[in-house]
Amino acid sequence: MSASDHGGAGDRSLNRPRPDGALAELAALEDHAEFARRHIGPGPDDIAEMLKVVGAESLEAMAARTVPAAIAGADLSALPPPATEAEVIAELRALSERNIRKKSLIGLGYHGTHTPPVILRNVLENPGWYTAYTPYQAEIAQGRLEALVNFQTMVSELAGLAVANASLLDEGTAAAEAVALAHAAHKAKGDTLLVAADLHPQTLAVVRVRAEPVGIKVLVVPPTEIAARAGAEKPFAVLLQYPGTTGEVRDLAPEIAAAHAAGALAIVAADPLSLCLLTPPGEMGADVVVGSTQRFGVPLGYGGPHAGYIAVKDALKRLLPGRLVGVSVDAAGSPAMRLALQTREQHIRREKATSNICTAQVLLAVMASMYAVWHGPEGLRRIARRVSLQARLLAAAAKRGGFALRHEAFFDTIAIEAGDRAEALVERALARGFNLRREAGLVCIALDETVTRDDLASLASLLGGGALDGLAPAGGPPEALARTSPFCTAEVFNSHHSEHAMLRYLRRLEDKDVALNRSMIPLGSCTMKLNATAEMIPVTFPGFADIHPFAPADQATGYLEMIKRLEGWLCAVTGFAAVSLQPNAGSQGEYAGLLAIRAFHRARGEGHRDICLIPSSAHGTNPASAVMAGMKVVVVGCDRDGNVDLADLKAKAEQVSGRLAALMVTYPSTHGVFEEEIREICGTIHAHGGQVYMDGANMNAQVGLTSPAAIGADVCHLNLHKTFCIPHGGGGPGVGPIGVAAHLAPHLPNHPLHPEAGPATGYGPVSAAPFGSAAILPISYAYIRMMGAEGLTRATQVAILNANYVAKRLEAHYPVLYRGARGMVAHECILDCRGFQQGGGVLVEDIAKRLQDYGYHAPTMSWPVAGTLMVEPTESEPKEELDRFCDAMIAIRAEIRAVEQGRADKADNPLKNAPHTAAEVMAAEWKHPYSREEAAFPLPFVRAHKYWPPVKRVDNVHGDRNLVCTCAPLEEYAERMQLQAAE
Repeated sequence: MSASDHGGAGDRSLNRPRPDGALAELAALEDHAEFARRHIGPGPDDIAEMLKVVGAESLEAMAARTVPAAIAGADLSALPPPATEAEVIAELRALSERNIRKKSLIGLGYHGTHTPPVILRNVLENPGWYTAYTPYQAEIAQGRLEALVNFQTMVSELAGLAVANASLLDEGTAAAEAVALAHAAHKAKGDTLLVAADLHPQTLAVVRVRAEPVGIKVLVVPPTEIAARAGAEKPFAVLLQYPGTTGEVRDLAPEIAAAHAAGALAIVAADPLSLCLLTPPGEMGADVVVGSTQRFGVPLGYGGPHAGYIAVKDALKRLLPGRLVGVSVDAAGSPAMRLALQTREQHIRREKATSNICTAQVLLAVMASMYAVWHGPEGLRRIARRVSLQARLLAAAAKRGGFALRHEAFFDTIAIEAGDRAEALVERALARGFNLRREAGLVCIALDETVTRDDLASLASLLGGGALDGLAPAGGPPEALARTSPFCTAEVFNSHHSEHAMLRYLRRLEDKDVALNRSMIPLGSCTMKLNATAEMIPVTFPGFADIHPFAPADQATGYLEMIKRLEGWLCAVTGFAAVSLQPNAGSQGEYAGLLAIRAFHRARGEGHRDICLIPSSAHGTNPASAVMAGMKVVVVGCDRDGNVDLADLKAKAEQVSGRLAALMVTYPSTHGVFEEEIREICGTIHAHGGQVYMDGANMNAQVGLTSPAAIGADVCHLNLHKTFCIPHGGGGPGVGPIGVAAHLAPHLPNHPLHPEAGPATGYGPVSAAPFGSAAILPISYAYIRMMGAEGLTRATQVAILNANYVAKRLEAHYPVLYRGARGMVAHECILDCRGFQQGGGVLVEDIAKRLQDYGYHAPTMSWPVAGTLMVEPTESEPKEELDRFCDAMIAIRAEIRAVEQGRADKADNPLKNAPHTAAEVMAAEWKHPYSREEAAFPLPFVRAHKYWPPVKRVDNVHGDRNLVCTCAPLEEYAERMQLQAAE
């Protein structure tokens, strides 16, 4: 969507007139740059001092030495001037209040729910949870990992399957991931997927988009024909919905048996609340179960973010996409959790990966898991029984009012055969404050836990059923499908049902972790910057939280206006003509951008273009995304400085010229450098008829200084959870929108259930919701709105300054691996730690774990170069924090030197034994040759605010060999480990 279409970048209604006289004085006293100063960590004196260290006269001079002159310059004049925190909160509140809050009983996998206040305040609104990073450093993420094990346990037990992962993006993409999993497992069975016609329509649309580029044929058939067609078509998988999209509950066992008889896997998309009362699909023989946990306490939020789920039989666990948390042991033999198996397998397997997913929806999965902890199994059953009873009472009212039901067997959704009365019925319901679902003569009403007795009475009256008193429930779940197996039996789901207990449990978990509210997280390529409170407040405004993604468009005018403005602003930042906010993760943005390129070539009659050139240094998701988009990957080499090998690029572009579809390039490079030849690189691809996709992971070094359009790119994805301040949430949510040049704008994603979600010529949806994770878009809106053009530019300059300052302070202790043509790094720097292994046997992992004793999360470890640390401090870190981090790194180098010189034992030293726990340091016996103080308080600042890692170094190999992914009392794990040791 273009900026002009949306009134975004060109919308001057947000600008202020120039004041005169006393008003000018008053305006001068209004500090509209205050937020930018508070977002940017270093003050003017600090910046001046840091510029001296890096040898630059000014921020502008430093930027000129960093960004190649050929691409320098960005026009942000179309952005509105900066607003104060109070102004932006008021502006967003006004937009939220333009949304009309009806009670949406539309269903389609989205339901009203009550977020328990203790979870709302202490998880969703708590920076200790929402500012944490993905738990790759397990020792300092034990709280989040425990919460995710709770999630996995809840999902696997509800689904009736052995293993569940730590969440996926939404139900539609979870179903698509399950199809890809089944295809990889059963490809010898062919390329046909059989889908029951009562699948949610948005899920079917996402599956179709994912299937077409990789040659999967999707056949949609009525549920009654599944068994027969499975035998005839011999599919590799069958995809079913339980309950069906119009509410029908049926025994899936015969269909699953037919699928198995035909050699296919059975995938079931299931509503988790229904599984509290109904036979789980796993007990019917399903191989994979997917769905969404949104109705477990996560607001509707116009479609997201929500935690999708996937569970599989044990035999399929090594094909699971995304992340899996397992229980292992630490160096002391105590239980400890970690990410299990190759949970970033797309980085390892690259073009051979079965998925490009490298994120999850951790914050939302934590909320859903805590909803189950708060209510416990009996509470969940009670909610499910109440919702189902409401549906049965309403079914009786509908019958009394002269309506017939499409299905007599249902859980929470009734389908009324309304015929030509359907439209009038929906309109009358709307007048009473209810959104119902209408399609082909049916009116569907999906009940949920927010429906009150007054609501039910109003609905019954609407259907002509009279009063509820004396009404006998009708229909409902079949007795034969009543659940008999227990779920959520672990102690954690049966212990924390008072608010004091729950509050303290959440705090205990939070205290185990390192998040941005504790210290800097200097992860290269991950941009862990300030997530300001003013940006977060609007997320929970009721006018944003309570809107169903398929509510009528005239009820979401506030959302649509915010989305239009944000799209326009992102057009200005990127220099592109149009932006789609639908992709709900960076990986999905990559995929969406490549599909736009693919659609462009096909529209021009050049569908044969299927080669994607990718530098060897690229993010691992890049080749995985390319393969998913139906392209073949050809790797381009890099030179000794980490830049794209231009000669190799030209040779390979010439070699595949007629088939060249795209180049995927990260800029600044994955090595943290602005490559001088980027224009020539892009020109080479264009000369051979290809398109340039720019990975926007490093956009924090571009905003205001250059742009993807300026370097010659045709499409890029942006990580709103990096550059534009949406917090990482412990590993999700994220938003990965794409910006495109004008010729690609007709080929953006769209959505079958929302005409404003994309162009009519678009290729379909890449996420289940029309605007992806719409509920967190106010965060980026607020950031851009409060920073303004000058603030955004200064933020980029300071991000580059901070990285160069760190590089300068550490270069005498750690070789800085790559620099640009004028000796500068971009917004991150790579520290080479490979020489320490030869000299003292110290590995980069030892440095990472030792940093935990200093209270820091490690930089990105061994990527993009093995044995290195990639540091990105961001603009939000003040000089004092940068100095503390540098002091820690310098002190660690001294510890390494002590090992190299023989002053410290090569095997028994603070590095090899890191991290050190409180229990270890305070134990009666201390056997190490270094002191307890050196172990725990290596520098004075550590003593002032000590963080104690809760476990010692986690044994990764043990965890993979003894995979345990569901929760049980830790004592049980400990006993099991003792028995294994004894054997």
